[in-house]
Amino acid sequence: MTRTRTRKTTNKVSKDETRMSFWDHLEVLRGVLLRSVLYVCAFTCLGLIFKNLLFDVILAPTREDFCVYRMLGWSFGMDLINVEVSAQFFVHLRASAVAGLIFAFPLIVWELWSFISPALYSTEKRPLKRAFVLATLLFYVGVVVAYFIVLPVCLQFFINYSISDQITNSITIGSYMSVFTSTILLIGLAFEFPTLVLALSSLGVLNKSILRKGRKVAFVVILVVSALITPSDPVSMFVLALPLYLLYELSILLCLSPKNLAGTV
Repeated sequence: MTRTRTRKTTNKVSKDETRMSFWDHLEVLRGVLLRSVLYVCAFTCLGLIFKNLLFDVILAPTREDFCVYRMLGWSFGMDLINVEVSAQFFVHLRASAVAGLIFAFPLIVWELWSFISPALYSTEKRPLKRAFVLATLLFYVGVVVAYFIVLPVCLQFFINYSISDQITNSITIGSYMSVFTSTILLIGLAFEFPTLVLALSSLGVLNKSILRKGRKVAFVVILVVSALITPSDPVSMFVLALPLYLLYELSILLCLSPKNLAGTV
């Protein structure tokens, strides 16, 4: 009896020792954030080093020989100018930081997963792990869609749009980079919606019936989000709204039903 009691007490002590306090969690979170920043900084440094390669990719949509323009038979090109002394330097820093964030995204997702997973039950880990893997895939799909579809359509519309023949377009490198970075990053993040749905459904917060009933509301929200992300022209708005709505339908397919949740137990 005394041995069993001592075993129980030692088990209780070991469990209590493994429990982390609030400050311990903050310390772990600080490590996650610090490593994530270091990942971004490391890839940012690569962007600063390989300047020519980086801007060959960034400035490709401004050239006539861009693959999308050749495939669609568009005659399009942009001449960028610089009107500030330090603009090109800060554009390089901004472009390198954006590239660093994009390339470090899988590592950041992994750090978040390593922080969250110890607090999950075994029945929750499996579907949420799929959601985190899907997050990286969909982010890069969104970046590709933005780069090869949405951005060229936006540039084509705005450069060819004119209110008077007396006005000539002189696009600054800063203006182009603002459109480029906002389009790439925002669409990449917008493509994370199925990941959020899969995570919430695995926790029992969402189900397929809720998403099916909300199709009309979702369509209106998607149009509003597309108008906010794109520069508010109807063409690029609908070009972005179509894949976003398809992602909503994909979210319904990925949403776990109660039977699937029971099967993971």
